[in-house]
Amino acid sequence: MELPKEYVFKYKGFYFGRDTSPEYLDTLEDFEINDSDIFLATYPKSGTVWTQNILSLIFFEGHRNGTENVENLDRIPWLEYNIKKKDYTTLPSPRILATHLPYYLVPRGLRNKRARIIYITRNPKDVMISYYHFSKYIKTLEEIPDLNIFMERFLSGKVLASSWLDHVSGWFSHAEDFNILFLTYEEMKKDLRSAVLKICNFLGKKLNEEELDSVVRQATFENMRKDPRANYESLPDDIVEREKGSFLRKGTVGDWKNTMTVAQNERFDKVLGEKIKTLPIKFIWDINNEA
Repeated sequence: MELPKEYVFKYKGFYFGRDTSPEYLDTLEDFEINDSDIFLATYPKSGTVWTQNILSLIFFEGHRNGTENVENLDRIPWLEYNIKKKDYTTLPSPRILATHLPYYLVPRGLRNKRARIIYITRNPKDVMISYYHFSKYIKTLEEIPDLNIFMERFLSGKVLASSWLDHVSGWFSHAEDFNILFLTYEEMKKDLRSAVLKICNFLGKKLNEEELDSVVRQATFENMRKDPRANYESLPDDIVEREKGSFLRKGTVGDWKNTMTVAQNERFDKVLGEKIKTLPIKFIWDINNEA
C-alpha cells in the first residue's frame, strides 16, 4: 500500500512531505559541508525541537539572555525542508541544521568526519504515540484517527520518514562513517545537565557555570513550552489545527502506557520487539522504571 500522494512522495526509498521536492533533494548530495557545521539528525518525534532549542541556547547568547527574538526554525533550519527558501551559505558559523534524513541521503561531504552530527533516539512506543497525536495537529500530514491503523502504518514504515527501525539501525550501523554523538531522549529527560555537557564537549563549546545553568533551566520541557521562539507556535493556520493540540505535547517518558491497549502493546512487541533488542541502545520504557 502506498501513501496518499497529496501528503507524501517517495524518493530513493524514503517518504518525504510535500514541503520539499525531488529536484531539491537531488541537490543535497553535493551540499557543501563546512568543517564547523553541526547537524541534528532524528527520526520524527524523537526530541528534535527540544534539541534545536538546547543548541540555540548553547550557541546564541542572545537566545540565552532573551535579548534576541529569533525562532528556532530560523536559527536551526531544516536541511531537506527549506521552507523559507534561505541561502544556507549565508548562515553564521557554525551552521546548525536539522534533518530527518536517513544516513544514506545526507550530503556526501558529511562522510569525511569533519562536520559533527548529533543523533537523538527515543523509545519507539513513545515515538509512535507522539506521532499519532501529531498527525492530527499538522494539516500537511494525513490524519489517521484510529490508533490501530496508525500503528500498522508505523510498524510497516508507511509514514512520513518511513521505518523507525531502518532509520535508527541505519545511523548506528554506519556510525564509523561520521563524526557523530548518539544521545537518547530518555537520558536527556533523566539528567538534562549531563546531556547538555555531553553536547558542549562534543561540539567544543565551553560555557561557564552560570551559562550552563541558564541553558539547563530554559531547556526544560515546561519552560520551552512557554517560549514562542522554541515551541513552533507561530506556524501558520494552513499548517496546523490549533484546536487539535500543540507542536509540543507532553514530553514525557512512558506515555505510551496511557494510550496503548494490552493487545496493541503485544502487537507492537511481536513486530519490533526482537529487532529492537539487536540495536546498541538500552531503551528506557518508563522514566520510573529503568529496568
